[in-house]
Amino acid sequence: MTNTPDLLRLIATVFIAVTCVVIGDTAGKLLTGGGVDPFIVAWSRFLLAALMLLPFSGLTRRELPALLDWRVLLRAGFIVCGICCILTALKTEQIANVFGAFFVGPIVSYVLAILFLGERPSAQRSLLLALGFAGVMLVVKPGFGSSAGMAFALAAGTFYGAYLVMTRTLAGAFRPRFLLISQLLIGAVVLTPFGLQADFPVPDVPLLSLLLVSAVGSALGNYLLVMASRKAEASLIAPLVYSQLISATALGIVVFGDWPDLVSLAGLVLIAVSGLGSLLVHQRAGRGRLSTPPCPRTP
Repeated sequence: MTNTPDLLRLIATVFIAVTCVVIGDTAGKLLTGGGVDPFIVAWSRFLLAALMLLPFSGLTRRELPALLDWRVLLRAGFIVCGICCILTALKTEQIANVFGAFFVGPIVSYVLAILFLGERPSAQRSLLLALGFAGVMLVVKPGFGSSAGMAFALAAGTFYGAYLVMTRTLAGAFRPRFLLISQLLIGAVVLTPFGLQADFPVPDVPLLSLLLVSAVGSALGNYLLVMASRKAEASLIAPLVYSQLISATALGIVVFGDWPDLVSLAGLVLIAVSGLGSLLVHQRAGRGRLSTPPCPRTP
């Protein structure tokens, strides 16, 4: 079981990591809300993040053929679709609500892992995820003021859930840094045609700065999560990622003046309680180290 000082350091590291990701998505929202095509934002994010992290990836010539492995390609395809969907959602929706809907991902992952990986369901985890799902529904409000943007946010979470399962499947075959750089490189290549066909706005200092912040925030956040995976098991890190909701809500208020309504706020609280409950269950179980790395949410 993780001791208290190590746990506090891990919590701080993961919180900084997810906050970096939220900062990157905040820049993405400013860009898409200002009329920049979401595909341009996604393409620049994958491309710049790949260039920044490639020197730290440890990628070797022997590993290059693995970039064409269908499983690696499928995994990268899931995260590419997820990023494009979430950037589309951020164009019109509050950032905290988008993140709330996005957390349908762990639920999708849990169900897919039972169906396709033969994992045994846990009564405690099922109850906590049901609580989280109730929170997601309060945020999305299906049939009661739901919008196309929230549908894209749910789609992003669904793609992310599939991405989590693929990462879990490949965890024993590839090292974490290879999985991270592979999704960045493949994503940059796949999105190049879409990025080149989109109408690129006249480049200026604010535009280029936001593109850089979007890429650096996501790249740094994911790199910190990969580094955290070397010190703690995935089942401990995963619930800590729910702290992303705190950063998303705070930045939404500070940058955009978006205060969640009472129903959405109740949903965000339920999602956070679900994540905290998962952390407490893990600590009580005192499991040993797992081989599955944490799964970065974005490039």
